[in-house]
Amino acid sequence: MEHKVFDLAVIGAGPAGMAAATVAAELGCSCLVIDEQPGPGGQIYRNAGHCPLKDPAILGPDYAEGEVLAAAFRDAGVEYLSGTTVWHVDDGGAIGLSREGRAWSVSAGHVLVATGAMERPSPIPGWTLPGVMGAGAGQVLLKTSAMIPDGPVVLAGSGPLLFLVAWQYLNAGAEVAGLVETTPRRNYLSALPLLPKALSAGDYLSKGLGYMRALGKACVPRFSGATALRAEGASRVEALSFRDGRKRRRIPCAALLLHQGVVPNVQITRALGCEHLWDERQACWRPRLDPWGRTDTERVYVAGDGGGIGGAAVAAIQGRLAVLDIGRRLGRIDGVERDRRAAPHRAGMARHLRIRPFLDALYRPVEAVRRPEDETVVCRCEEVTAGDIREMVRMGCLGPNQTKSFGRPGMGPCQGRMCGLTVSEIIASERGLPVAEVGYYRIRPPIKPVTLGELAAFEPCGVEEN
Repeated sequence: MEHKVFDLAVIGAGPAGMAAATVAAELGCSCLVIDEQPGPGGQIYRNAGHCPLKDPAILGPDYAEGEVLAAAFRDAGVEYLSGTTVWHVDDGGAIGLSREGRAWSVSAGHVLVATGAMERPSPIPGWTLPGVMGAGAGQVLLKTSAMIPDGPVVLAGSGPLLFLVAWQYLNAGAEVAGLVETTPRRNYLSALPLLPKALSAGDYLSKGLGYMRALGKACVPRFSGATALRAEGASRVEALSFRDGRKRRRIPCAALLLHQGVVPNVQITRALGCEHLWDERQACWRPRLDPWGRTDTERVYVAGDGGGIGGAAVAAIQGRLAVLDIGRRLGRIDGVERDRRAAPHRAGMARHLRIRPFLDALYRPVEAVRRPEDETVVCRCEEVTAGDIREMVRMGCLGPNQTKSFGRPGMGPCQGRMCGLTVSEIIASERGLPVAEVGYYRIRPPIKPVTLGELAAFEPCGVEEN
């Protein structure tokens, strides 16, 4: 296998990765894009250009923007590895890959991590029952296989995606039995002063209001300020129960979609040892970046929601900005040309970001989700409850990494993706410390599971034909 060192390796083919690769091609950089999915688009634009739905308009007008990005990406002619898992990245630009039972590595002078966001864990009692999943996962089924649940669906939680998915499910013919919002009323008061700035961010708010009106027109029951959510059922989910004021309600369902916003996917930057900051506004960790997306690891950049939640349009802009700076470092353009090209992108990004403070204040996750009650399973892989974590602290456990010795949370196949934030929050609460001081899991390779057979067939430094 030929040993080739790329100028740039982009990990992820969502909006940030597609836009970055397109600019890299324009600048004459050799670029490799690596993506786990079978085609470009990421989560938000999944299957863009190849949607299995008879009418892609079901997904809304924003989805069409992904088709434009995907078409430009395909036309750029960069090397593209789909269906490929990244299981290791080092600060020298070596990237370990696996696909179809084989493992190999590639090398790049610069690495752009464009792995986007993941849904914030939504731990409630019963969330491990079959039939309970994230709203984003439910959306993925719709985009990849045109699948909707066979029976009534309840959506519960907080955040803009909740309304979008409910609207998309309605359009696809699903029976939406209820929309249960956990956003506390005090959040509306906190967000109100930020509304004027949000109104100048374009049509974001009008789209959201449009989804709400459509749900109301379809007579979808909607509850606000819900607390004490619980998924009920024996062998699978049968209902969602919750408290609506002083009244306990129960909505039967065949599927329950939970959502509490999204958070940066920081597994790769954590494994690289990049410095991370606790973002109190968005209640999540993010890597420390300069204005071009560069981390404190010299040749590693981050673009998109993996560096802080901004949305698809912002992610695409950040991908372009990162590659403009990489192009300058490679000598493809000088600093003056970089700044000239970046100026309109920065203006556009500032416009899109005007709504973020409003959304962050309005949809800040509630305490009951961030620090759930004792009986709730926190680590699904190892079946560790919130009460188990609290007991570990009482026994002297000081941080997330120590919990691995006490009871194995974070040591399953997901490597803490589903429990890391919650474990840090619980420990911080129990110890009376800021989350930033408690820290997060130490992530080690392999970042994703890799088999012994794949390692046995390992081929260093090569490029596989797609």
